[in-house]
Amino acid sequence: MPPESSEAMICSYECTFCKSCVENIIKNVCPNCGGGFCQRPIRPSINHKGNNFLGNDPASTVIKHRTVDIQKHKLFARDIKSSDPKDR
Repeated sequence: MPPESSEAMICSYECTFCKSCVENIIKNVCPNCGGGFCQRPIRPSINHKGNNFLGNDPASTVIKHRTVDIQKHKLFARDIKSSDPKDR
């Protein structure tokens, strides 16, 4: 997802999915670690202070697609999706 997207959701291991997939397909269970998701922060595009912005630290252009096997994910998530991510 582009760095300015407000639709990007991220887990604590920085796995990133779109909001629609998190809510409707993987049901807030990361298929890689089992954790939950929150909205990914947007890195500033303008240098407000200390060169901490996209121009100095650009987002990666390498896209890593990892296919989610929906049937396997349903089995994986079955017992943990109803618990709060902080309790997993």
